Amino acid sequence: MGDFNLALIIVAAIVCVLVFIFNVYLLVNYQHPDDVNQAYFPKFVVVLGLSVSIISILMLPADVANRQACSHAIYNGACNLTLPMKDLWMVVYIVDAVLVLFVIPFAMFYYEGDQDMTVAKRIRGALCWVVVTAIVCALALGILYGFAGKVDFTVMHLSSSTTSFPSSWDFSSGQQCIGGAKQCSAFLANASSQTTWSMRATFPEYVVALATILGSVLFTIFGGVGIACLPLGLIFSFIRRPKAVITRSQYIKEATELGKKARELKKAADELRQEEKAGNKGRKWRKNVKAVEKELLLLEQDVVALEEMYPQGEKAETAWALTVLGYLGKLILGILGLIVSVAWIAHIVIYLMIKPPVSPFLNWVFIKLDNVWGLLGTAAFAFFCFYLLVAVVAGATMLGLRLVFITIHPMKWGATLMNSFLFNVGLILLSSISVIQFCATAFAYYAQATAAEEIFGHTLQSLRGIKYLYKYNVFQIAFVALAGLTFVYYAAFGWRRPKPTGRFQLSS
Repeated sequence: MGDFNLALIIVAAIVCVLVFIFNVYLLVNYQHPDDVNQAYFPKFVVVLGLSVSIISILMLPADVANRQACSHAIYNGACNLTLPMKDLWMVVYIVDAVLVLFVIPFAMFYYEGDQDMTVAKRIRGALCWVVVTAIVCALALGILYGFAGKVDFTVMHLSSSTTSFPSSWDFSSGQQCIGGAKQCSAFLANASSQTTWSMRATFPEYVVALATILGSVLFTIFGGVGIACLPLGLIFSFIRRPKAVITRSQYIKEATELGKKARELKKAADELRQEEKAGNKGRKWRKNVKAVEKELLLLEQDVVALEEMYPQGEKAETAWALTVLGYLGKLILGILGLIVSVAWIAHIVIYLMIKPPVSPFLNWVFIKLDNVWGLLGTAAFAFFCFYLLVAVVAGATMLGLRLVFITIHPMKWGATLMNSFLFNVGLILLSSISVIQFCATAFAYYAQATAAEEIFGHTLQSLRGIKYLYKYNVFQIAFVALAGLTFVYYAAFGWRRPKPTGRFQLSS
């Protein structure tokens, strides 16, 4: 048993190192050329945040493996040699909350500060915002924990009389208890014996619970939209693909129109910069900034599409062949993603929303895969959890393009600024808490008797004032409803090509 635990610790250490290396690779390849050899602190925060979010996802399979270390224990105290998963969960999620509430906002305020200011002034300005945020969060957490930081467990009070120890045991279906009773006290108890047992939750558990609720709201909105738009976006991208190379005259015409649009956006950006220097950063200014950002993203997409339809250079034919293969790849990934999305929706309905569950479904699949090979079920479980995180980012991008009040921060290979990196890392960190809670609930049969089930299954769902959100499946119903609406939207409008916008003007 000790050898198994040692192997688990070694695997966990190796995975942490590989996760760190992978995140550094992502940062190096996604970063914007303007951020090369600078903005080191935001980069450190990005790598740390991504590592914490990925490790937190992988901790649930590790929790299951940790539980299995005790399943065949042959001596007392064997389980004391396993990983302290409950303490590790608390550490990871406290670090997650600190990163989301304090470190990432500080890094964003510092990065987006006026470049004309000195480093000391930018740090001072960012600290002011973070200190105010810390005071507000501390007051809110303290007040909520003082008034509502308790868990209410529904229990049944049972009592029975004593009887002499029998000389022989004679149990049957009609005689289940000693002393001649036909049924035990648990079966004979009336409804009035049911009562509520209250106890105060620990402060770390309460912080994790509130962070989970906040993350659940974002996860429900962005994840519900993203789980549908992620695969359908890829499929309809293939449907709207360029069918053939355009002529040179068509290319010149389209390029001229895009050039005009670029000059309009540059003029609008210059006007907004002048307003910023004049101190006119009101609601109208912020609305215009978001409008320019979205128009700029659409312009970049049009430029990429035009380059695909008219490849140039000595390897134009090769470029067109790669474009065709790229769209075929999107179709294949879209179909696979659609299967995963439908499996997720079906699992939520038949296992979480219907009481009692119709079938364990994906729980049963993971267990069968574990029986085939120990890591297959773990890998499949991790894949389904990571898919939800990717769906959250896809949903945030999709809504950001269509809703004015949501700021868009797209991730682009070789062209992602640090503020977009930090925003998405914060969104992933906040959503990862909810994804773990969601997965721990959705795969409770697979992850039973784990530390995660104790935290997210018992404590969280019994917290005073919060438990009703889980009792009535509010988040699951909203998730499925948003996914259904997004499916309908894409079925009705996803196949259409976006219409070119007219002349861009700032709102007055």
